[in-house]
Amino acid sequence: MPEDVITDFGYGLYQAQTGKHPDIGKPLSGFGGASVIELVQDHKGDTFRAVYTVKFSDVILVLHAFQKKSKRGIETPKQDMELIRLGLN
Repeated sequence: MPEDVITDFGYGLYQAQTGKHPDIGKPLSGFGGASVIELVQDHKGDTFRAVYTVKFSDVILVLHAFQKKSKRGIETPKQDMELIRLGLN
């Protein structure tokens, strides 16, 4: 990932650790609520995502970080969704 994206994701995770909702975060649909959050950042025409959960007390667990390559709009690719689901188990 580009350094700027890593820095932005780091700050978003810091915000979550301090109990704030990250500026670049939103709940990831398909997980029933706001316990799974995705950070989204665009960089030079590419989109990057980092997904984490606050499902566990006092822990923020990063489930997956990736460059979105889906050609079907904003939908998260199936393979990436499966990796995120595996991380929750």
